[in-house]
Amino acid sequence: MSSVSDFLTARSTYSLRSRWSLDIPVTDLCSYLFTSPTAELSRTPIYLAAEKPETHNLSLHSHRRLVKKIARGLRDAGLLPGQRVLAFSANNVFYPSLYLAILAAGGVFTGANPIYTTRELAFQLKDSGASFCIASAASIKTAVDAADIIGLDRRKVYVFDDGLLLGDVDGGTGVDRWTSDAGEPGKLYGVRHWSELVSDSDDFHWKPLQTMGDVQQTAAINYSSGTTGVPKGVEITHRNLIANTIQVLHLGHLSPTLRELPSRQIGMLPMYHAYGQTYYVMICPALNVPLYMIQKFDFLEFLGYIEKYKVTSIAGVPPIMIALAKHPGVSKFDLSSVRALGSGAAPLGKDVMKEVEGKFLKRYGADIRVRQGWGMTETTCSILGHHPDDKEDDQGSVGELLANCEAKIVDANDETIDLPAGVPGELYVRAPNVCKGYYRNPKATAEIFTKDGWMRTGDIAYYNSIGKFYIELIKVKGNQVAPAELEGVLLDHQKIADVAVIGIPYANDERPRAYVVPIANSGLTQEDVKDWVKERCTRYKWITGGVVFLDEIPKNPSGKILRKVLRERAAHEVVDTGDSRAKL
Repeated sequence: MSSVSDFLTARSTYSLRSRWSLDIPVTDLCSYLFTSPTAELSRTPIYLAAEKPETHNLSLHSHRRLVKKIARGLRDAGLLPGQRVLAFSANNVFYPSLYLAILAAGGVFTGANPIYTTRELAFQLKDSGASFCIASAASIKTAVDAADIIGLDRRKVYVFDDGLLLGDVDGGTGVDRWTSDAGEPGKLYGVRHWSELVSDSDDFHWKPLQTMGDVQQTAAINYSSGTTGVPKGVEITHRNLIANTIQVLHLGHLSPTLRELPSRQIGMLPMYHAYGQTYYVMICPALNVPLYMIQKFDFLEFLGYIEKYKVTSIAGVPPIMIALAKHPGVSKFDLSSVRALGSGAAPLGKDVMKEVEGKFLKRYGADIRVRQGWGMTETTCSILGHHPDDKEDDQGSVGELLANCEAKIVDANDETIDLPAGVPGELYVRAPNVCKGYYRNPKATAEIFTKDGWMRTGDIAYYNSIGKFYIELIKVKGNQVAPAELEGVLLDHQKIADVAVIGIPYANDERPRAYVVPIANSGLTQEDVKDWVKERCTRYKWITGGVVFLDEIPKNPSGKILRKVLRERAAHEVVDTGDSRAKL
């Protein structure tokens, strides 16, 4: 195997490419996952509802069967090729089948956060041009109100739940039973239950995509926040989804030990989000491993399920890793089955990673490394990750380039200048899993892509001599502080609408500074902001670099905070880092 250094093409451009290259099949996602509509598939459950796995589960066989029946039902209900179907629901064991059925029917999936307000959902329904809305019972009133606002016929709105029992489907009897009373909201609001979309026939055959032009068809529109908080639809193609699945699978398979051991996963990531889609809709069936699906996340219940089902692998996010490090309830559960921990969606501080690893080593003698990767909605999911057997001390790194990916670091003030190892700048990427653009938004698409196909990520990063990447962190007295962690803490404040944190130079060190957009007329003060962090974070994470109030946080089209703009601003600001208000 070639070394990373063999692929550092740092001559005049300093661009990097992955040390791995893989073939990506020219096909559609359903054909990639299921081979064909009729191929023999496993009848061992892979999707199981964590709270009731005996009755609510799907094997690859029954999963495909349900995909075909929903696809037939969507076609019969009038879905045309290329039309969008919006899922407005928390996770349930049938969500992956709904997702793939939309694609099998020739449609395009788009998912919305089930806690969206009516205004937020109406925006996404209208912006995506959705022809159908499939919403959980808990969210159905919001769905109906949003549909009414944009003029979507209520007969195109369906209640989605987990009331379908499939215990006999693998036997081929064709008897699907409905047990819940979630149809009641449908009667109340004049909408229908999603059982009406499940056809009696499972003879549906999706149209195979067999040319490069075909596989560039949009499969999903995932929404990413923009510069003014208005989300933008990111067009993800069949090729994007397959490429990223193959890239992530390849990385995991590099370890013979992990590849040969049984795997059991737990599903708590929301599937309206790219992270959950990639790991649950794509990777789980590709590996044919059991996934215990959680509908509503509760940390202690989550730990209980890990213990009960002997979960081996967790793809998580920083708040979960922080809870594993610090929550007193962790010691009450047996987590000895876990052998792989991953974190994504936001940077994770080195201190948290060490604390989690130390707990597993002390309690179980397990030498587990917390691996954090990097990606964004526009890269389907991930573009950087770790070889599972790497043992060097690279904590804080978000890994190296996945197969077939390229990257470079560009001067934040002049994008014609590429930067060498060790020098921070804006991260640019180019890969087969990078989206084709923003839906019906050529201006935003032109802003994020260069003419030669590089995508501007908006993140400040650097790479080291062996090709490991590091996303910008604040260094305070030798300690790493992740801006995203402090931003998450501050966004929990009821008087804060938006926030960005950067490090400012101070006496050969750095201090965190918070740029805050207060809720209008909330009366928020700088001391409120500082005290909020003091009460929740260790001392070196306090906002000692001052607080500045803004009307809007600068962001690029993908929703990434433009920290370089804030740093330029900070260089010309005089901000009191004590108790008085900022002097701008």
